[in-house]
Amino acid sequence: MRDSGVNELRIIVDAMGGDNAPDEIVKGCVDAVYKSTELELVMLGDKGKIEDLIHENIRRFDPKHKFDPARITVVHTSEVINNEDSPTKSIRTKKDSSIVVGLTMLKEKKGDVFISAGNTGALLTGALLMLGRIPGVDRPALAPVIPTKTGGTMLIDAGLNTNCKPINYLQFGIIGSIYMREIFKINNPRVGLINNGAEESKGTDVIKQAYQLLSNANINFIGNVEGRQIPLGEVDVAVCDGFVGNVVLKFLEGVGSYIISGIRKIYSKTLFSKFSALIVKEELKKFFKQMDYEEYGGTPILGVNGMVFKCHGSSKAKAIRNAVLKANEFAKSPVMEIIRKEFENMEVEIDD
Repeated sequence: MRDSGVNELRIIVDAMGGDNAPDEIVKGCVDAVYKSTELELVMLGDKGKIEDLIHENIRRFDPKHKFDPARITVVHTSEVINNEDSPTKSIRTKKDSSIVVGLTMLKEKKGDVFISAGNTGALLTGALLMLGRIPGVDRPALAPVIPTKTGGTMLIDAGLNTNCKPINYLQFGIIGSIYMREIFKINNPRVGLINNGAEESKGTDVIKQAYQLLSNANINFIGNVEGRQIPLGEVDVAVCDGFVGNVVLKFLEGVGSYIISGIRKIYSKTLFSKFSALIVKEELKKFFKQMDYEEYGGTPILGVNGMVFKCHGSSKAKAIRNAVLKANEFAKSPVMEIIRKEFENMEVEIDD
């Protein structure tokens, strides 16, 4: 939290990052401010464009609805880190980019959370270089919450660490358990280790060692889980390395899109099917919402010494709005302090 004595949380948003920036980013931010009366946003990027878009989006709402423009501040930045830019080089050379300025503001406690849909590599590199790790954490991780049959499951890590040591799997399980308990209010979250079989003897030597560490940890470890168990919601925290996690994430995103488009096609084929769709309209809406990744907004980078959310590069306004609202819940929660306390006495060999 900031040391300013201000009760309102301040969310910093990179308005220039992502395929649909700044239009969809600004639209999502305005929607979030209308939805939550406690939000204060700082948007980074081309000030002229952003302010024009803010005024344009305000006109979408009922003029009787009270809106305080002071709740959105725009800070001009003259540079943008594009997807083609080298992550490390761009962080070091583009000092006035929206990502670097945002991370700097977060480090200087001029905001509580930083959100970006921009260059993933640059955001991760910048978070590590500029914010550092929480003491005791060996490697931070990308931790998206993916839609499942029973609600949502955290996939940790989803792309930051492609090669992991046993201690990393243990720490991912602990961090993920804390997050799901505090943010999603799941009592005693079930933690599973993604493997090619449920038996304890399955997997590589590293996975077997990770299994033993997780078994002895003070978390609800239910053992190895196979890929099919994840969308069925049989686990609340699915632990894996970043290579496996990214493959699982992208596969499930594709399957979800395929299922939704297939159902829509079926119900739009004939007059009878269209009539049938009207009968089950509300149930279909619930199902589509449950399968929609934009409902979950952004992905927290857990383990860095600051609250950072990464949104999908193709995020539209709805995803940005939900990311801002979820980040607000994150900032209000004691998650960061609980993680710090959990790891303050954990001795590990930190990678350089």
